[in-house]
Amino acid sequence: MKKKHRHFIIHKPWGMISQFVNPAKRKKKLLGDLYDFPEGTMAIGRLDVPSEGLLLLTTDGKLSAEIRSSKYEKEYYVQVDGQITQEAIEKLKIGVEIGFNGKKYLTKPGKASLINDPKFPLRSQKIRDERHGPTSWISISIKEGKFRQVRKMTAAVGYPTLRLIRVRIGKIKLGDLDVGGVIEMDSLL
Repeated sequence: MKKKHRHFIIHKPWGMISQFVNPAKRKKKLLGDLYDFPEGTMAIGRLDVPSEGLLLLTTDGKLSAEIRSSKYEKEYYVQVDGQITQEAIEKLKIGVEIGFNGKKYLTKPGKASLINDPKFPLRSQKIRDERHGPTSWISISIKEGKFRQVRKMTAAVGYPTLRLIRVRIGKIKLGDLDVGGVIEMDSLL
């Protein structure tokens, strides 16, 4: 009898490591702190410690590889430092040069647009306040995911990322899932 795989969507909180084992043994929260996941559960891709939002988990390695491929678009809501210009947004759409593995890398074209503040709950560590000048929110959708790519992209056009929240992978959306929330799904595709 074929083993039935299990699949989950979670709203990863800020400050959590996107894995079940902490190799550095730092005092950071791990995915297993959110829910009693079955043995063999793995995160599909990662969100770095200061990033938040949608993370998919599965016990199916083939499905994990499929979703990590460039077939699936990932959408991020990004709060950036300063009032971003349309010119900078256009550069993000066509691709920008970032550093990756010690080399220059030109990101593939994607989607980018200015959005209204999505009004996410405040995170556990305050970002900053109005005294530090204006901020703006953008949506960035890409089909690749190099290490810290979105952060490097916004910095490359002169608007460093202050807050990064993944809101969609393919057709799966974060929606109004509470921070730290976990939902088991029948399927992820």
